[in-house]
Amino acid sequence: MRETVFWKVSHALRFTMRVALVNFIFTGVLFLVCPPTARAQDPFEIHVYEYEELPPGGFTLEGHFNFVGIGTDSFEGTVAPTNHQFHMTGELTGGITVNVSIGFMLLSAVRPGGRGLEYAGWRVLPHFYAPKSWHLPVNLGLVAEFSFQRTAYEENSNRVEIRPIIEKNIGRFQLDLNPVFERALHGPGVNQGWGFEPAFRVAYELNERFSPSLEYYSSDGPIPSFLPLKQQIHQIFPGGDVKLTKNLLLNFGIGVALTTTGDRLIYKSRLEYSFGRKSPSAD
Repeated sequence: MRETVFWKVSHALRFTMRVALVNFIFTGVLFLVCPPTARAQDPFEIHVYEYEELPPGGFTLEGHFNFVGIGTDSFEGTVAPTNHQFHMTGELTGGITVNVSIGFMLLSAVRPGGRGLEYAGWRVLPHFYAPKSWHLPVNLGLVAEFSFQRTAYEENSNRVEIRPIIEKNIGRFQLDLNPVFERALHGPGVNQGWGFEPAFRVAYELNERFSPSLEYYSSDGPIPSFLPLKQQIHQIFPGGDVKLTKNLLLNFGIGVALTTTGDRLIYKSRLEYSFGRKSPSAD
């Protein structure tokens, strides 16, 4: 039995890595002519996206609360030092059809030497999901994120991010991969092409209430040429999901950097409340 479970997990991991590699190669060829750019990890939303369909009239309300324990200690252009910054993001997502939804974010932050809680920007996020009726070997989705931020927190005031979602469930295990691509629409990096920021999550459903997880985030630099390893951002977040009630979920994690670039210690949490119309397949 253990050998069977191990084989299934190994097979799923190999399949997920193949999909990610194909996605990466395709995107690298597509943007070969684009000049390079690089960007630090997003401090307002530290979240590996999962396959989450919402029915029309169904909603999720999320609060992201992140604190940088050890971060940068000097300005990088217009961007303020991140050390001991606190970031708070409100996010409301509503279902339009079973396979299409749209979300809105309001960003705020507290930074040392600032004036308390500051407005940091806003975002709009259309979500798209491949129907399960297609019977694909993995669950597929795509989120496009359009960001409008103050330059104290992001040097490029307008950005776009393309986030594919590749998910596989094997018994009590859930694997999620987000091979993220982003670029500036306004600011110093507007003509500098696309950056690659993959994220990965593996979770195990220990029981109905708690699922421990390990998340990985990185910012590898420009496509098709990456930054030297010491200039890349690589972070791991051990943590988990706690189902507080039927409709309320708490996610938490402690981020540790694997390189000296960017923030080196981060505490993150997310509260997600579901309300409105329920999917017919929901419990």
